[in-house]
Amino acid sequence: MDGELGDFLRSRRARIQPEEVGLPSHGRRRVPGLRREEVAQLAGVSVDYYIRLEQGRGPSVSDAVLDAIARVLRLDETEHAYLLTVARPHKKGSTARPARPRVRPGVQLLLDGMERTPAFVLGRRMDVLAWNALGDAVNGFSALAPADRNIPRQVFLDPAAAGFYPDWAAVAAQTVANLRIDAGHHPDDPRMAALVGELSLKSADFRRLWADHEVKECAYGTKRIQHPVAGLLTLPYETLTVPTDPDQTIVAYTPEPGSETAERLALLGSWATTA
Repeated sequence: MDGELGDFLRSRRARIQPEEVGLPSHGRRRVPGLRREEVAQLAGVSVDYYIRLEQGRGPSVSDAVLDAIARVLRLDETEHAYLLTVARPHKKGSTARPARPRVRPGVQLLLDGMERTPAFVLGRRMDVLAWNALGDAVNGFSALAPADRNIPRQVFLDPAAAGFYPDWAAVAAQTVANLRIDAGHHPDDPRMAALVGELSLKSADFRRLWADHEVKECAYGTKRIQHPVAGLLTLPYETLTVPTDPDQTIVAYTPEPGSETAERLALLGSWATTA
């Protein structure tokens, strides 16, 4: 993930117009947005210091400087947190982690107890680690090979994804923005590098979205799925971090009781049990 800090800063300053921060916009500009010297001036640091920071060869940078840069670049809360992460990456130890992290039995029991709620667990790189029966009926995780149980791979490499997600473009952008946060937290993860490399090679849409350097957490929201059996499902979702493993997240779909989607999920659950 070398160069992540510089790429992120360049992408953020490219979207800020000079007049937005009180600077004159006249004169020919070779690059869109703010120049490096303008960011440095507005943040109160030397131009040389900021250039070295973008090039990833600067000294340990303080919170005050990063906060000033975040203010100039108008970063939101998630982007600000991401800047702090990639500016001072924490080097992990060399202890090997299992290829498919284990979900605690208690977490699986929790999923299984949510009989009317489709739910599953995501780990690093948005790998799908566990699910309950209704979550499987909605998403079809058990029918996939273990290596394919990964949300970015499903969104960008499965030919059926565009039909499965009526709002595919929004789902794709959200998936990449969430994956980039994971990459920022684990800059030395070889499996993340391999996943990004594969998706970049095989999907032009992924390459374009990854180059945008958007970062956004998907803590809650609504997703629409065109299910081959149940039809159109409108699925609000909530995510909960597993306290004993912050790299694991429970995703639960929570349709309004009595809604058309809730009724279709009940029928889907009955169909899946029978099947």
